[in-house]
Amino acid sequence: MAIFAECALSLPDTGPAASPATIAPQLAFLSKLVARDSNLGRTHLFTLNYDTLFEQALELLGIQYFDGFTGRAAARFDPSVYGLDIYYPGEVAEGRVRRFGKFLHFYKLHSSIHWFEQGNEMRARHPDLAPFQKYASLMPAQKAAVLFDLAGKTPSLGILPTANKLAQTLTMPYAHLFRSLQVRLGIPRTFLLVLGYGFGDDHVSRVIENALMNPSLVMLVIEPNPNSPVIERIRRYKDLGKRAFVLCPTEMRLSPLPNSSTQPSMISLGQ
Repeated sequence: MAIFAECALSLPDTGPAASPATIAPQLAFLSKLVARDSNLGRTHLFTLNYDTLFEQALELLGIQYFDGFTGRAAARFDPSVYGLDIYYPGEVAEGRVRRFGKFLHFYKLHSSIHWFEQGNEMRARHPDLAPFQKYASLMPAQKAAVLFDLAGKTPSLGILPTANKLAQTLTMPYAHLFRSLQVRLGIPRTFLLVLGYGFGDDHVSRVIENALMNPSLVMLVIEPNPNSPVIERIRRYKDLGKRAFVLCPTEMRLSPLPNSSTQPSMISLGQ
């Protein structure tokens, strides 16, 4: 219940006139992903998050996506949708079939707060997140008290942070999702961008490490902490001849200009 409540997040309603500082990072990130030339290949976005912030951002941006489910009201898991794509028909695309630009494939490797089991099927239905909006602003003791009232609105989750995670990845639909990750990383000339993952899940890290055997795979890891052990891990990958890189902030002290009150700056550099 607590995990569900903590992940029942909603994107802020900033409106079209919002300043760059108030735009949710999911919106900026997804906008850049779909801005690339679709002829270079579709984006495949994998996440370990339970929340639905990406789904909310995709809808706000008008980005079409396949997430492994078919249907609207109570969608059913159907992995065959990952083999589909979206195109403009010839009659609306100057006489030739053309790819729809704002589209990607989306995979939630550890399940989602809007997934639930019904019989032998995995289903999906987005819940009403309004009752949880106040929850996020409460203190821990207050949160514990209101969890009882939220219990009836909380469906079961999938792969929780327990010692049983690896065994659960071998069951459906997770086995298919992890298989999809393996397949995508094995495709020639694949670029893997790792953001927000600290290599703490062995079953996920193993897939990435095996994929580094792909001679044309390039991996870039975004690590905001210059002292993170992730940096040394990626350096070992690189020392073994793998195409692995890390991007993190590096503090550089700059001498202030004469008659200037400028303070030392933080400069972002690639390592």
